Amino acid sequence: MMTKVVVCLLWLAGSLAAQNSTESPHGNEALLLALENAWNKAQLNHDSKALGGLVADSFISTDNDGTFMTKAQFLADNMDLSYAPSVMANKDERVFMYQNAAVVAGIYHAKGLNKGKPFDHYGRFTDTWVYLNGKWLCVATHTSALKK
Repeated sequence: MMTKVVVCLLWLAGSLAAQNSTESPHGNEALLLALENAWNKAQLNHDSKALGGLVADSFISTDNDGTFMTKAQFLADNMDLSYAPSVMANKDERVFMYQNAAVVAGIYHAKGLNKGKPFDHYGRFTDTWVYLNGKWLCVATHTSALKK
């Protein structure tokens, strides 16, 4: 009898763990990928209002050069017109879903002009999203440069 109880509990725990890592009651992988794409579009268009709606008040950003920014700093940086991307795209994205949180990781490509000089960057990113006040908001992002 004890063996059956232990087996049932292990099966239930495994089922719940598998469900929590692939599903959330607040959306699915496609929704988070759409939010990531909206982020790229907001950066391309220097639309800090749209970008601000995607990140939490407690948002933090760590860039590949070690720069650390709060939400206010990140949005102000996005309005700098001397940084003029023509490409902001993600690929090889993976979404890890949990009950009220998700992690999106992938490769980004940013290309354009920065203070009049061309740039073409590739890097890895990890974005942490949390379901807050009825919507998904990014609470942290981190990027690391990739060699070409």
